[in-house]
Amino acid sequence: VQLQASGGGLVQAGGSLRLSCVGSKIILSRYTMGWYRQAPGKQRELVANIDGGGATNYADSMKDRFMISRDNSKNTVYLQMNSLKPEDTADYYCNACLMRTTYWGKGTLVTVSS
Repeated sequence: VQLQASGGGLVQAGGSLRLSCVGSKIILSRYTMGWYRQAPGKQRELVANIDGGGATNYADSMKDRFMISRDNSKNTVYLQMNSLKPEDTADYYCNACLMRTTYWGKGTLVTVSS
């Protein structure tokens, strides 16, 4: 099983990025998919998640700027990030969770310059 996250990069404050998470040897539609982030010196935190039925959940500080979605035909989950702020700088990880089974992908780095 592999979760491959991509789409990170350097962006100016106020800009946008779209992260993608593609599953290999795993059917993502069966899982609750989440995006998490970890900034230097801080704990990993939930950004957003989406369950198999499409219900979404966001961290309060991101709900008005970020949007999680999934394309089951592409076995991919996305995180659209708008109005980025320097404090959004972090490694972003995707996560697949089904009951007691959890998979993590490697992070993709997002750097927001002021």
